[in-house]
Amino acid sequence: MSSFTGIEEKMIEFFKQEKYRSIISRAAAQRFTSIPVDFNDIIVFDEELSHLLVNEPLKYLPLFERAAWNQLRIEDPEYANITREFRVRIYNLPEILLIRDIRTIHLKKLIAIDGLVVRASAVKPILKTAVFKCRVCGTEQTIPQESQKLVLPEACNSFKCRGKKQKFDIVEEKSEYYDYQLIGVQEKPEDLPPGQLPRSIDVGLKGDLVDRARPGDRVIIVGILYAIQERTMETPLRTSKLYLEAISIETASKEPEALQITPEEEKMFKEMAKSPDIHQKLIDSIAPSIYGLEHIKKAIMLLLFGGRTKQFPDGVKVRGDIHVLLVGDPGTGKSQLLRYAAQIAPRGVYTSGRGSTAAGLTAAVVKDKGGNMILEAGALVLADMGVCCIDEIDKMRPEDRVAIHEAMAQQTISIAKGGIVATLNARTSILAAANPELGRYNPYEPFTVNVNLPITILSRFDLIFVLRDEPIPEQDQKIAAHILNLQSKSTVPVEPPIKPEVLKKYIAYSKRIQPELTPRAAKLVENFYLQMRSMYQQTSTITITARQLESLIRLSEARARAALREYVTEEDVLDVIDLMKRSLAEVGIDVETGKPDIDVILTGKPKSIRDKFTLVLKTIGEMQEKKGYVEDSELREALKECGLTEQEIRMLLNRLLSDGKIFTPKPGVYRLT
Repeated sequence: MSSFTGIEEKMIEFFKQEKYRSIISRAAAQRFTSIPVDFNDIIVFDEELSHLLVNEPLKYLPLFERAAWNQLRIEDPEYANITREFRVRIYNLPEILLIRDIRTIHLKKLIAIDGLVVRASAVKPILKTAVFKCRVCGTEQTIPQESQKLVLPEACNSFKCRGKKQKFDIVEEKSEYYDYQLIGVQEKPEDLPPGQLPRSIDVGLKGDLVDRARPGDRVIIVGILYAIQERTMETPLRTSKLYLEAISIETASKEPEALQITPEEEKMFKEMAKSPDIHQKLIDSIAPSIYGLEHIKKAIMLLLFGGRTKQFPDGVKVRGDIHVLLVGDPGTGKSQLLRYAAQIAPRGVYTSGRGSTAAGLTAAVVKDKGGNMILEAGALVLADMGVCCIDEIDKMRPEDRVAIHEAMAQQTISIAKGGIVATLNARTSILAAANPELGRYNPYEPFTVNVNLPITILSRFDLIFVLRDEPIPEQDQKIAAHILNLQSKSTVPVEPPIKPEVLKKYIAYSKRIQPELTPRAAKLVENFYLQMRSMYQQTSTITITARQLESLIRLSEARARAALREYVTEEDVLDVIDLMKRSLAEVGIDVETGKPDIDVILTGKPKSIRDKFTLVLKTIGEMQEKKGYVEDSELREALKECGLTEQEIRMLLNRLLSDGKIFTPKPGVYRLT
């Protein structure tokens, strides 16, 4: 017993340290019921005590908490009398276990795990001490409730009943409760061994730990591991389920700005931003193992930094997140770029279109053991305040792809199923990649023919780039040399100018800055917009719409933010205009006339083809008025006189028939629908 009291004395001594005395008095002043304790402090103070707490927490943690409460009684006796419970939240254990490495040797021990919160139940009250009243004589008994089942009094202890077994009622108002919540924590995607399903564990949160973490948060949890009997409908087996009772929970990063950035790092970032070629350094640090593709790396850099989200007084929100789509031939490095972006973003999620459903991207409604419906967060919700990379977006089923629309424009996800009607935040930038419809990109066909994506999604991307794999001798030679250098052992691998871990923190730090457009920069944006719109007079094609104008502002803000500037300069705008022109030139071009035409993306048909459709429909309409129907041969003659070729007429008629604009009552005869 003497060693026991010796340990208790050590614990009391631990809380008498200056650091913890101030923590306890501060907790008392703010009326907190728990204090954080850094495990490293325990190790430094007494190594034996740290081992006892890890190996026998059920025995020593209550003593440790009592020692903390004793110190509280010295610091603030009045508050100590009110609060009977004073919890110690131990954090910063030296070893963090992977969820898949938890074994039976860890049972009843103190362990730390990290992972993603994927679901959270509602907060429920649970009985701590129950007061029972005898139905016959009304005598009350208080029984602490430790186990999962309700413990009833065995008999009434009053003189009148004399130990008889009576029936009891719970006195609700005198019983004590505590808050309880169950969360599911899953392995982080980057910790997954290839070909394995992510494992998860249930974690119980009590008291002031409830609602500390939302689905989508990365957390580090310290807790005591238990095994709970699994009750199955079939024969009661002897298998148990692992369950972690949380002692402390730290959210690794809820918002990117919340990353711990030291004053030294802040100073270093400001120095970095002063360098005139900071943008070039950032671009070179993105996927340095992929050769070239400067403009695409620049677009990804802008996407990672993002523009400023604006909320107007009337409640209208304008997103600051930038969406980029890469369409290209196989082997042009699209997937590599996506994976790199997901790793470097302060909160990145990578998913492939083929294996994603609408529920997997947004949120699934599942039943928990109590029969309650709970929401499980999907990829877009997990990437809230981060980047969601969707590879092979063209391979997704159309009904699943619709789920992305709302997230791209409104930045929310609305769910109405299983009696749950909810709107979740999905403030995420989307970086998507798609392959051309026929395997290779055909430059002689309009963009919409090449890519099997609906117009509704295409028009929501700020920048769209086409990666073409064209044989250009000097370019091919450089790529070959680059790949061979990477893979041969004799050469030193290329170091990126900014290391990935520094870049990640730099991006997180930059989110604190909200760049404003200067009047001169705004004028440049306006001039470019009006100049592009004025082309309408000469070509009667619409080159740019208000959506692209908003994109320009977002991209300019992102470029200013990348250099940690509070304002957008003219240089930012000019650089972004070049990028936008390149995107429009690759995508929004009317292949037949070679003129830019944003309607290719917005309506799916370039101006020149729309004019021809109008001509055909007008001709059919005029001829139909005379006879009531139009004969094939007469129609073809009339259209040839208007300057259309046989091939064009066939293509236009087939398209109009398939679109349901005209129909054939009998072979060789057309009518308008």
